[in-house]
Amino acid sequence: MDKKVRTRFAPSPTGRMHVGNLRTALYAYLIAKHEGGDFLLRIEDTDQERFVEGAVDIINRTLEKTGLIHDEGPDKDGGCGPYVQSERHKAGIYMEYAKKLIDKGEAYYCFCDKERLESLKQEVAGKEIMVYDKHCLHLSKEEVEEKLASGIPYVIRQNNPTEGTTTFHDDIYGDISVDNAELDDMVLIKSDGYPTYNFANVVDDHLMGITHVVRGNEYLSSSPKYNRLYEAFGWEVPTYVHCPLITDEEHKKLSKRSGHSSFEDLLEQGFLTEAVVNYVALLGWSPEENREIYSLEELVQAFDYRHMSKSPAVFDMTKLKWMNG
Repeated sequence: MDKKVRTRFAPSPTGRMHVGNLRTALYAYLIAKHEGGDFLLRIEDTDQERFVEGAVDIINRTLEKTGLIHDEGPDKDGGCGPYVQSERHKAGIYMEYAKKLIDKGEAYYCFCDKERLESLKQEVAGKEIMVYDKHCLHLSKEEVEEKLASGIPYVIRQNNPTEGTTTFHDDIYGDISVDNAELDDMVLIKSDGYPTYNFANVVDDHLMGITHVVRGNEYLSSSPKYNRLYEAFGWEVPTYVHCPLITDEEHKKLSKRSGHSSFEDLLEQGFLTEAVVNYVALLGWSPEENREIYSLEELVQAFDYRHMSKSPAVFDMTKLKWMNG
């Protein structure tokens, strides 16, 4: 028997709900419900600098209005809580798992200061990037313990190989391979003790039993690093579903200035919630039958994520107006 499908929507509370985020939530909901599974809400608030007061209320309100009701979340503990990352951080979950990786040689303490990191920057294709040189990987156990004891600030980095390739499978884009030389030793735990987004979501997805990870295709390039974390822990890798980019009519990325980038913008312009949900569902997915008007219940029945597109979806205001009518 197959495992029960479990998906999650894990927004950062940084303001209004962008159309791309709404689509991620909708697709995650439809994948779970189409298979009779669970849809979870998790608040990813570890980036304390970008936290916006009241943003969690906006997330809850948007999900409620659109009918994307979660089965588990901050207000409904299904046994995998807490469902807010800052609370999980306080419980010591991320540090515990980072230390497990250190014990396995898959991660290490890094004590390099800002100046040293600045000196590692190099220009690649016109962009300045910092590739860490594994300097602190070679510290002896005694040196590490001495530095920790004397309170020197540190981060914890993933220890990625520099040779060979890593391949991962995405259900929309197929198999993607990258050279391990391109995988930087990314930071897992920041100097303030908080986990990075990349680390926290792998740990949380595993502990919450998430089977299908739905997210935007800007995360395709990070996925090999996520896979290496799963493998380092000896965990099963979830099914990846990366959604295509949404662009405006000029084929540029949707921006806040264009006025149709957030769910609330659209409601303020007089669009009906049902029309917005229906329209957003078709941004990157096409049903088998030739029809365009669906209720949420009908979308649940019809939605097969394998029919999603790889090419960018154009947000067409005229079409939305037609649908709203």
